[in-house]
Amino acid sequence: MKKDLNIPDPDLPAVKEDFTKTFPWRIFKIMAEFIEGFEFINEFKTKSATVFGATRFGEDNEYYKRARKLGELLAKEGYIVVSGGGPGIMEAANRGASEAGGESVGINIELPEGQRTNPFVNKTVGFYYFFTRKVMMSFASSVYVFFPGGFGTLDEFFEMITLLQTKKLSHPVTIVVVGKEYWGPMIKWFEEELCNRQQSITKKDLELFKLVDTPEEAIEYIKNNKK
Repeated sequence: MKKDLNIPDPDLPAVKEDFTKTFPWRIFKIMAEFIEGFEFINEFKTKSATVFGATRFGEDNEYYKRARKLGELLAKEGYIVVSGGGPGIMEAANRGASEAGGESVGINIELPEGQRTNPFVNKTVGFYYFFTRKVMMSFASSVYVFFPGGFGTLDEFFEMITLLQTKKLSHPVTIVVVGKEYWGPMIKWFEEELCNRQQSITKKDLELFKLVDTPEEAIEYIKNNKK
């Protein structure tokens, strides 16, 4: 008689489910990432600034050069410089801080294709889940600087200004965007479409961040807007 393939054979040992692939295991892993992340940022003994931007910019790119300079200026002002720990703008900011003798931190993410930690990070922590990493990034600093980038950079930018707008941050923050050529058209759209035409944001919302073009302008604004 042919056995029903959907009914376990009582003569065979039960198949054990891989617990590491179950929902409870994922919850434990998420909790562990939160604990490790908060312990990591709690070790920051001084003020910190987080820098975001494109991973694909090399050292000859103009924005890489600006981010490197800003990392240096931030370190000289006593800031721990925090980034996602990867290449591009993140590397540039960490590099500038490291070369200036400052503390250079990476809050990294595990990606399918891999994301290497840049060589200018002297302290790092890694995450599997994007959302746990984003929570750590939002708690890590009092200053957030955004250079031109891709979807990830824009995602982080909108996350931060939304948290600031809705007063969901645990502490006051300063947000700076660097690069008028890159950010200018989008900010103009904010003003004309979102604010004036649709009225889905207010003029006050447009003051949640400051647009600058150079590292020197950025550091001056940061120094004058300490929270």
